[in-house]
Amino acid sequence: MAPSLSDVPSSHDHTQPAADDARPVGFSDIPDEAPPKDACGVFGVWAPGEEVAKLTYYGLYALQHRGQEAAGMAVSDGRTVVVYKDLGLVAQVFDEPTLGAMTGHLAIGHNRYSTTGACTWENAQPSYRPAPQGGGIALGHNGNLTNTAQLAAEIGLEQRPRNGEPRATSDSDLITELLARDPDLSLEAAALRVLPKLRGAFSLVFMDEHTLYAARDPHGVRPLVLGRLERGWVVASETAALDIVGASFVREVEPGELIAIDEHGLRSQQYAEPTPKGCLFEYVYLARPDTAIAGRSVQETRVEVGRRLAKEHPVEADLVIPVPESGTPAAVGYAEASGIPYGIGLVKNAYVGRTFIQPSQTIRQLGIRLKLNPLRAAIAGKRLVVVDDSIVRGNTQRALVRMLREAGAAEVHVRISSPPVQWPCFYGIDFATRAELIANGLTVDQVCASIGADSLGYISLEQLTEATTIPGDRLCRACFDGEYPIELPTPDLLGKHMLESIERNVEDAEEAQDVMLPGVGASDALSRP
Repeated sequence: MAPSLSDVPSSHDHTQPAADDARPVGFSDIPDEAPPKDACGVFGVWAPGEEVAKLTYYGLYALQHRGQEAAGMAVSDGRTVVVYKDLGLVAQVFDEPTLGAMTGHLAIGHNRYSTTGACTWENAQPSYRPAPQGGGIALGHNGNLTNTAQLAAEIGLEQRPRNGEPRATSDSDLITELLARDPDLSLEAAALRVLPKLRGAFSLVFMDEHTLYAARDPHGVRPLVLGRLERGWVVASETAALDIVGASFVREVEPGELIAIDEHGLRSQQYAEPTPKGCLFEYVYLARPDTAIAGRSVQETRVEVGRRLAKEHPVEADLVIPVPESGTPAAVGYAEASGIPYGIGLVKNAYVGRTFIQPSQTIRQLGIRLKLNPLRAAIAGKRLVVVDDSIVRGNTQRALVRMLREAGAAEVHVRISSPPVQWPCFYGIDFATRAELIANGLTVDQVCASIGADSLGYISLEQLTEATTIPGDRLCRACFDGEYPIELPTPDLLGKHMLESIERNVEDAEEAQDVMLPGVGASDALSRP
């Protein structure tokens, strides 16, 4: 159960609930089910006279795909900021009585998938700090900083938790701490001082009792959009969240821009020179298909990618089927361009999500069948083109090809609507380590042999980029080409558990190393069962 409101910190109550030892485990934790995961989804609303907590709930619901580990929101009535958060999905964390008790005119919300800091209650967001002038500051963050260690050193991050209590170990919490440190500055002035110091990817929503703020890093790696309500404003990670709360799209928050919204209206300041490098993987997998990026529907882009994929990698086949849901638009485009009929060959369990029930070994062995099941009558005896969005470790595709063959498929030709993923992301996607990426060090033919397909074709980076209609020099394509647009620190200062490592003693650091050890590398991919 979610903690009661009295258990959650506000500007008058800093009591923390005891963290549950049980981590929420879902089918995404099963080895065969490990797609790339985005860091987070953020939402903010300033709307006097509206039920802002419920608007935030629905906004987070629309952004659930961006993070499933934890959810939370902060609401202000002009006097206090109340923060409510817990591990789990949006619908698991919030209920009607909770939302009804969170009244106000201003709110922010956050869905989390951790890319810095472990999955704990303390690292759930919004993060909170009491403001030096009184009141409180709450913040939600999508992205990942690359200078976290430097910033932690500058503020003298404590070597041990205060008073023996657990503390947050995320870069998001560090940003909140920086915003709250100077008693002589307003939150807006503090933001203008802190934001230029941050390096990496960040789309932020933050607030005090009176004002909603939104900011985007100078490269605009992670998306952030602005919308208009009849009596207020909304900011969100994707336009789909605007749609669900009835807000009209106004524009994207610009790279390097800080927006403030209060009773005086909306004001904007450019705190840094913009050098756009939007994430290409948003088009491939992360964003909802009904979201628009740079004025173009993600669905339209993905269908176009499928058309180009058919031209680059044609094959004689009887049926094109998608791996639902992320492979569906590209499969539609592939069928359209190739003239091969489109059909449904795999059924997805729509209710597979995260659960607090630990899967047994028997359940783990079921693997991909918990999520996808073949339509035998549709695929038996057919030569199939199976379209998916990406291959990371190869486990899912290997199990999928085997399952389709067992269901009677005559041939299985895999087509991927992204180039080979060969490099990890340090800007807010929890990819595997480079050693775990199957395309790292293997040729396409070797990957094909590893997953057991009759043929394998990836779209080229050039064709994928062209399909987005965005110039390549305005995109971050590092996971495909290894060219990181934002400078990275030394390897020992990177990693999901980096802040925990700073705080641990030698024995604890050794335990952290066990947690962080990479999984099975790509070098033995050809010999795996």
